[in-house]
Amino acid sequence: MAWVIAFLIAIILIAGAAKLLRSSERKSSDSFPPIGTVPDFQFTTQEGKPLSRHDLLGKVWVIDFIFTRCPGPCPLMSSRMAEISKELKKAKDVRLVSVSIDPEHDTPQVLAEYASRLQADPTRWIFLTGPKKEIDEFTTKGMLQALSTDPTNPAATVHSTRFLVIDREGQIRILRKLDEPELVQKLLMDIGSLLREPFSKSSNLAP
Repeated sequence: MAWVIAFLIAIILIAGAAKLLRSSERKSSDSFPPIGTVPDFQFTTQEGKPLSRHDLLGKVWVIDFIFTRCPGPCPLMSSRMAEISKELKKAKDVRLVSVSIDPEHDTPQVLAEYASRLQADPTRWIFLTGPKKEIDEFTTKGMLQALSTDPTNPAATVHSTRFLVIDREGQIRILRKLDEPELVQKLLMDIGSLLREPFSKSSNLAP
């Protein structure tokens, strides 16, 4: 009789733990309501290939804004992205995107050299450049990030040091600051939460 009671108690505890876990998973994703929607864009990768918003639908991606001549936070930002990239070698539905805010200097060739120094896998970590006006509008109006550039003095450029996490439907869901403690671990958890969300390819990948 005692064994039966113990068995029933164990079943109740396991069921309760499973329910709590499911509730926690739902809360982890529901606690990140959309901040905005990534606007349509078409820029050029470090490989000289076009890339648009449509190409990233169905993927969870992290985006930051850097430039190769940056004397300030960009090297550290890229270092953090490199750490994330190493942890995501087996994650097929995740992309890292770094947009150059100095596109007139950062041509695809310059970005390719920069990516090579970082040992960035172009299938997972994409660097983008494009017309300056479009890059500026995408950064400030589309992605709602600060940007102030001085073509004659790159060192005077002021830009966002945030990492934005985008869900499979192209919604901006999470913002993380460069100086946050345990930034990489937090971003990896954010990515995992968004990957667990339901996604309908048929309804969201239509041209």
